[in-house]
Amino acid sequence: MSQNAHKFSLTARIFIGMVAGILIGLLLQLIFDDSGDLRFSVFGYTFSTYNILVDGIFSTLGQLFIASLKMLVVPLVFVSLICGTSSLTEPSKLGRLGIKSIGLYIFTTAIAISLAISFGLLVSPGVGVEAPTDAVYEAKQAPSFAQVIIDMFPTNPVNSLAEGNMLQIIIFAVLLGVSMAMCGEPGKRIAGFFEDLNTVIMRLVTIIMNLAPYGVFVLMAKLFSSIGVDMLGSLGRYFALVLFVLILHGLLTYSILLKTFTGLNPIHLFLKMRDAAQFAFTTASSSATLPVTMETAQNKLGVSKSVSSFTLPLGSTINMDGTAIMQGVATVFIAQVYGVDLALADYLMVILTATLASVGTAGVPGVGLIMLAMVLQQVNLPVEGIALIIGVDRLLDMTRTAVNITGDCTVACIIAKSENELDEARFNNKNAGLKEENVDLKHFKENS
Repeated sequence: MSQNAHKFSLTARIFIGMVAGILIGLLLQLIFDDSGDLRFSVFGYTFSTYNILVDGIFSTLGQLFIASLKMLVVPLVFVSLICGTSSLTEPSKLGRLGIKSIGLYIFTTAIAISLAISFGLLVSPGVGVEAPTDAVYEAKQAPSFAQVIIDMFPTNPVNSLAEGNMLQIIIFAVLLGVSMAMCGEPGKRIAGFFEDLNTVIMRLVTIIMNLAPYGVFVLMAKLFSSIGVDMLGSLGRYFALVLFVLILHGLLTYSILLKTFTGLNPIHLFLKMRDAAQFAFTTASSSATLPVTMETAQNKLGVSKSVSSFTLPLGSTINMDGTAIMQGVATVFIAQVYGVDLALADYLMVILTATLASVGTAGVPGVGLIMLAMVLQQVNLPVEGIALIIGVDRLLDMTRTAVNITGDCTVACIIAKSENELDEARFNNKNAGLKEENVDLKHFKENS
């Protein structure tokens, strides 16, 4: 990359790529309608221009970008957790970090779903919406809470690493790091290797971040060339309400928590979360965004490695504020569509179930819909009502992922402050981390 490529900041380039992708996707949707797809023949084979662009180029490049992000998750979490825990001088600190992290994550999730239910009852998004008779949704069976606890501990750590089972990886890495800290000189030698490996992995994160504008462009173009915009009309109030509560929770709740527990300026947090939030919005995956979230927390927010390496992987697994908001609004919406009156006790049950389920169903595929199915069953609402909201859930999923990772970093800052492991000068420095996020691939030998 030449210096001209860095005329705009990384944040600006990602934003330009996102907006350009949305516009191109909407333009393709206008051009290639049912009767307007351009087809041509080469050597007797007929090709569709739409399929080549959307299902071919955009889809392939987008999946490559997401795969590149996911490629980093397991080694980054594993190595950084070992580095963090092996450097602990007091074993009790690990227990404090765990209690504080889980406690804060559960607390913010309870606030999120309480806000969602309150605004759902106030706005009544399901009034006047007719439930189609062919709405069908088959809920997957969620594991019991006891089984989830058992499954957190790996029987084969290598298999856990291969499958990307995050909770098992966290448990194994923490135990390995603690044992290294207790081994004296042999542990220090191994810890030095992992420290060097962590530096290399973080540099790889930076390289992929610099390719993000192009990945964001193709992902947005692919999504908006095929998304059913007509769905937004029929579910307009539901969509707008979920979006409003997500933004309210992301800006207001996290600001109050950060200011109350740390005294820090929340505006600095939100400004420095821009890159990670755009990654999260594009990928709709907290796990895929984890490398960028960790880079942001350490280099821009000043959270120590020992705190960020533990709280952020845990948050990407169990912190589901955005999903809780969707569940709260969706529960009210589905109850109103089917004409079911829920009592106060039912709504309290929804809050309790969704909060505990955010931990209990961690790591389960399709976790958001599984959790919603559990919530609906608890208050005797028809599970097939989930089919009503699936059409617009993709766009909302992108937004709630951005809210989730913002919550992860907020909690990381609060815990780091409580442990005296937050670099406040770096947190307050608007230019912190900017140097680390740019890689000049053309002159990397000179820079090194």
